[in-house]
Amino acid sequence: MVKVAFFGTPAFAIPSLTALIASSHDVVAQVTQPDRQRGRGQRLSPSETKSLAQTHGVPVLTPERLSEPEFLRALGRAAPDVGVVAAYGKILPDEVLSLPRCGLVNLHASLLPAYRGASPIQRAIQSGDALTGITLMRVVAALDAGPILARATHPIGPDDTAADVAAALGRLGAALLLQHLDAFVAGDLTGEPQDDAAASCAPRLVKTDGQIDWQQPAKAIHNHVRAMHPWPHAFTHLDGTRYVLHRTAVTTHSVTGQPGQILESAGRLLVAAGECSVIEVLAIQPDGRHVMATAAFLAGHALSTGAIFASRSPR
Repeated sequence: MVKVAFFGTPAFAIPSLTALIASSHDVVAQVTQPDRQRGRGQRLSPSETKSLAQTHGVPVLTPERLSEPEFLRALGRAAPDVGVVAAYGKILPDEVLSLPRCGLVNLHASLLPAYRGASPIQRAIQSGDALTGITLMRVVAALDAGPILARATHPIGPDDTAADVAAALGRLGAALLLQHLDAFVAGDLTGEPQDDAAASCAPRLVKTDGQIDWQQPAKAIHNHVRAMHPWPHAFTHLDGTRYVLHRTAVTTHSVTGQPGQILESAGRLLVAAGECSVIEVLAIQPDGRHVMATAAFLAGHALSTGAIFASRSPR
């Protein structure tokens, strides 16, 4: 029986942790981020993986810093044969990398060496990619640079959001992990080196990344809206109010309006974008309100034709 230490925090990691718990392997520790304040009420809440692990009696470790001596001693006592990482959220230091007897593997949500970093799904959608995938790799000190053990591809639909793709890749990754973990532990799977010259970066998102640049063409804005869902959301401003755009569609219209200008607001919301293109807003959320279908929103809220959404936050 292989003893596994699992490092994972968000919903993306749930399928892999579920599969390991249900398998013949022994999950001896689940390492996740500490409880954080979440939601409008900012209530202290555990990560999705912590809740799952506790339900199945798996020991949970929630260090603020992975260098904490108490955490390292606890992980050492668990004596894992292998570590499995799935969107844990922090870079693992050498002290952790040296603990599992056979090393660690990581499920990365891209076809490495493309999109190394914390936001591979979002960056792929922003770039307009039609294909992504999941990579099982050996963890090394350098970020997402270890040998590739296995990969599986997944198409990105034209309206798929980051949440949609993350859910699909989470399931795909769980299957890939179970298919190859035993061979890795046995030493039969060493992997192939990555081509560093072909690598690209996917830096961690921050809230301001959600700001819509109306100078971009409609297709790029549509990709941006999809990529920023469910966080930090694509947003814009009008007359001091912040609006989150949840769903959009690229139209076939061509206009000469100023980027960000409202072209139609009676029953549907059409907005001018860069390169004379037009985007339709299908679901919208004003600050402090619920998400609404745009037609329902416009029935009770007037947006003036000719008004211009801002490409920068008001100061």
